[in-house]
Amino acid sequence: EVQLVESGGGLVQPGGSLRLSCAASGFTFSSYVMSWVRQAPGKGLEWVSSINSSGRTSYAEFVKGRFTISRDNAKNTLYLQMNSLKPEDTAVYYCKRGNDRGQGTQVTVSS
Repeated sequence: EVQLVESGGGLVQPGGSLRLSCAASGFTFSSYVMSWVRQAPGKGLEWVSSINSSGRTSYAEFVKGRFTISRDNAKNTLYLQMNSLKPEDTAVYYCKRGNDRGQGTQVTVSS
């Protein structure tokens, strides 16, 4: 059974940083493209970033230069380092593998 468990969200002031983690199990983590997506209040799911099995990364334009995706295949864990956070980054962030995603972690950026 595929399990994806996100953590690391919270309340942060504009300009602050957070590091999200996603603990994966039930599949060969190192073999899959992994992604982060988010859903802001009242909006649909929005792709944020992906990393393939070789470590190649891609980002949505609105997070380029601020967010960094990474993975630790030995720990079966996906990360998202978020810097220079803005109020518009407020959303529930989900870790995703194909059609599978976790329960999400809330990120709120507010003063």
